[in-house]
Amino acid sequence: MCADQIIVADVELKNLRGVFTDLEEGRLVEAALTNQEGSLTNSGSLLVYTGIHTGRSPKDKFIVSSGTGDDEIWWGEINCPIAQEKFEQLLLKMCAYLQGRDIYIENLAAGADPNYQIGIRVITEKAWAALFARDLLIREFNAGKFSPEDTFTVLHCPDFLADPVKDGTKTSTFIILNLQKRVVLIGGTSYAGEIKKSIFTVMNYLLPRRQVLSMHCSANVGTAGDTALFFGLSGTGKTTLSSDPERGLIGDDEHGWSESGIFNLEGGCYAKAIKLNPEFEPLIWQATHRFGAVLENVAMDPKTRRLDFNSDAVTENTRVAYPIHYIPGFMKSGVGGHPKNIFFLSADAFGVLPPIARLTKEQAMFYFLSGYTAKLAGTEKGLGAEPQATFSTCFGAPFLPLHPGVYAKLLGEKIEKYHTAVWLVNTGWTGGPYGIGRRMSLPHTRALIHAVLNGDMERTDFYSEPYFGLMIPREVPGVPAEILNPEMTWENSEAYSAAARHLADQFAQNFEQFETLVPENVLHSGPHG
Repeated sequence: MCADQIIVADVELKNLRGVFTDLEEGRLVEAALTNQEGSLTNSGSLLVYTGIHTGRSPKDKFIVSSGTGDDEIWWGEINCPIAQEKFEQLLLKMCAYLQGRDIYIENLAAGADPNYQIGIRVITEKAWAALFARDLLIREFNAGKFSPEDTFTVLHCPDFLADPVKDGTKTSTFIILNLQKRVVLIGGTSYAGEIKKSIFTVMNYLLPRRQVLSMHCSANVGTAGDTALFFGLSGTGKTTLSSDPERGLIGDDEHGWSESGIFNLEGGCYAKAIKLNPEFEPLIWQATHRFGAVLENVAMDPKTRRLDFNSDAVTENTRVAYPIHYIPGFMKSGVGGHPKNIFFLSADAFGVLPPIARLTKEQAMFYFLSGYTAKLAGTEKGLGAEPQATFSTCFGAPFLPLHPGVYAKLLGEKIEKYHTAVWLVNTGWTGGPYGIGRRMSLPHTRALIHAVLNGDMERTDFYSEPYFGLMIPREVPGVPAEILNPEMTWENSEAYSAAARHLADQFAQNFEQFETLVPENVLHSGPHG
């Protein structure tokens, strides 16, 4: 127990029943079970269900508009303003709500590079959420190094509901970032990804202002010290492809790129668990089954307590959080050199993009700003029979408080300065769209990645395909030559051409928003239609 004052943005938390600070895994799991927040699986991991929210609520996210620095923010549907007085009103309500309740506090950090590290204090009413934060953020650091000015506080009350009429929110759910007061308020949702992504948004605000590119990507390093980055939206394979037994894992989701190299922003991994397979994803499988891991919304047999990773009975977006040291060969320092290779991963459900293509610097900036993948028919309400193209700027639009041009400019400068090769990889469909074609073979995708990393790709010829201007290799060891050109995998060449032109048009329409913000050579490096 701790009797010290607990202050959040000049407001003191009072009359608390219990304050439990920096508990380790065992006691947090014990508390979660005692509080009936979750259940133990047969392997000892903790399983929780998050209620109506099984994913993020991007439309309920706000940034406090205070006048100071407002012109820096990329205001719009993604970054909605909320008044300072509404923030203060909700903060007072949350503090009143916590009276008479237990709270759990974890003092953690974000940013493995000490030069860019900040303190993160998570205050939550849920023991399992404290364990999640402990799994995902950095534990090992000089605990006394951070002043209040170097620390962001996350006040997390998933069972507290806002009053939209009085509190200025859209629903009873809210994620509010006050960048000046260094406070994040989260209420009305139990989905723990909101904690993780609010901190990522904070780092996306702080780091570029210091000429550090913050990135939604995974990173690993080879025995020769060659760093590789993997960008991609959820479900494209970032975590799977970066968790490689032959390479050291720097991190699986969020990184910074400074003048010194790459550094992890986190201390753990947050992987999609749907259809998790021990044969293809052995490292993630093993980590998922360890004590201290937290699973969200995975189906479990109530008698045997065995998990069913193939079930989407609760949601398709099943998740598991675990500390990075659960992955053998992880990089304890959380840092690496400047990347030799960058991979943009897209799960193309139209079956149009090649399994791998080499990009120029201008194409890299185009596809970075596009941030393309595709949603599948039937996986979300409102989707029809056809796949739906999804463009998320910089592969992380919901987490970008600054204008996308800031991040794209930094990427282009660093690619050029450090001579980094960039590749577009389709982890989606081939031989036709979803429902007709087949999913890219994971072993083939791994072989393509390894061919780049081990230098085999430097010894092959490339040619340009007609619709996107992408440079495709003619042959790659361990990969059938007939799958390298997507058009050759379709039975009907005219159907492929129509699908390619359709996707190219969608790229062009999406990129219209950046036409006045990028150089001509970047604008014209996109699909030819």
